[in-house]
Amino acid sequence: MSVAMEKIPLEDRPRERFLKVGVENLSNEELLSILLKTGFKGQSVQAVSRELLYQLGGMEHFQNVTMSYLTKTKGIGKIKAMELLTAIELGKRIFYKTESSNLLLKTPADIYEKMRYLFVGKKQECFYCLYFNTKQELIERKLLFMGTVNRSLVHPREVFKEAYLNSASAIVCLHNHPSNDLTPSQEDKCLTKALVEIGELNGIPVVDHIIVGDYGYYSFYEHHLLERHL
Repeated sequence: MSVAMEKIPLEDRPRERFLKVGVENLSNEELLSILLKTGFKGQSVQAVSRELLYQLGGMEHFQNVTMSYLTKTKGIGKIKAMELLTAIELGKRIFYKTESSNLLLKTPADIYEKMRYLFVGKKQECFYCLYFNTKQELIERKLLFMGTVNRSLVHPREVFKEAYLNSASAIVCLHNHPSNDLTPSQEDKCLTKALVEIGELNGIPVVDHIIVGDYGYYSFYEHHLLERHL
């Protein structure tokens, strides 16, 4: 135990407070302290947690934090960074499953509002497919590609393999433009056309392709570039 931690009264230490008041009543700093476990010589784990929160500007920025960023903070090595990133990823997956279970999404606006968080802070293009059942309920979401989205790199076999595995009745493609220019590129149009044609042949229609930006979206369906919708 560090000297700095020894100076903190026993009842005020994060783990003791967990047992006394419950996890839901701990501060962000205390929750981080429990995950990080220890500080370093002359600095308590709470001080390390406080500094990390200050550097990031709040808990909301943890969703996109990286290993390299965390390990630049004094007192956080690779093992602690891995444990912290694991906890963050588990939280994301729990949130996604809770939010998306039998989620009814009928319009491009519904999809944008529910899925826009996936792209917050992303500096490269991320291509997702959303898979729906016959009741228009979301049954699965898959990140299929990261990088410049084009027909040669986004493989239709991956798009439709997931559709078969999930017994999907319809697919909506979703990707972001980090530039926030929502105008579909020629590659976006070519990719969409190819996926729509393959979907028609396989009996699993691609009913929309939505381009996401920080402040809005572009829907191929709403711009009459696709005939069908959910």
